[in-house]
Parts: sequence; C-alpha cells; structure tokens
Amino acid sequence: MMQQPAELSSAVAILSETNFFRGLTPVQLDAVAELTQFHTCAEAEQLYRIGQPAPLVYVLVVGTVRLSVGFGERNACAGDILRRGDLFGWAAMTPRCNLRIATAVCLTACTFLTIDGAGLVRLMDSDHSLGYRLMCRLNDLISGTLTAFAGG
Repeated sequence: MMQQPAELSSAVAILSETNFFRGLTPVQLDAVAELTQFHTCAEAEQLYRIGQPAPLVYVLVVGTVRLSVGFGERNACAGDILRRGDLFGWAAMTPRCNLRIATAVCLTACTFLTIDGAGLVRLMDSDHSLGYRLMCRLNDLISGTLTAFAGG
C-alpha cells in the first residue's frame, strides 16, 4: 500500500526518534518508512499471542502495551511495559523462526507504525550497512528480552 507524502514524512520522523532506527541515513530511513503503515487498536485489544506467525514489526507511537514473554503456550510473569518509541514484534525480523514468543496487549488505546518484516529483511539484505546496524540492535533487543525473562 502506497503511503501519502504526509504519512511518509511522519513515519520518517517517528522512525528517526526511536532508539532502534536512530542514526540511520535519510535514505535508509526513507526506505524503511516505505514499508510502514499506521495502525490503531483499542484498550485491552490483543495484537498477537505466543506461537502466532510474525509478519509485522511494531513501533509504538501513542499508548501503552504489555508484552508478556512466554514459554510454549504459557505466559510468564516476566515481560515489559512498552511506551512511545519502543520497537517490538522483532520475531518478524528472524525469517527462519518468525513465530511470536510473547503476547502483546494494548493497555490503552494505541497507535503504531507497523513495518513489513519480510520487506525489512529484504531491505537489510540489499543494504548491508543498514542490515548490520539493525542486526546489532536486534541482538541487543533480544539479549534484553532474555535478561528480563531470566530476571523475572
């Protein structure tokens, strides 16, 4: 779906303010923004649950989300409360194993930028500088998730 110019510039601005995408070149930010769409959800709406396929990466623009990390079909106490600028749903960036390992529920009405995970992986493959930078950040994100899970 082609975005309108105002939506695209807004997506670029939002991406540039997130820790995950901060420091990308304007060309790289534009390319990632082309893969985004705005999405809203209501309070208490479940975005995804453990074991579901993971086609999208999310950047939280407005609202609060509870992310509950799980093992198998069980949710654990470990998890996180996500706020503006947080990226989640990173399993969409792991093409060989892109199933959700957590459940994400909106605690308030929320607005997101959703990013086509397969498109982002293709973009990272075609721009190795972008791919390396985002894979380093993904590694940090996964390590942080595992540390939070282990710490309870």
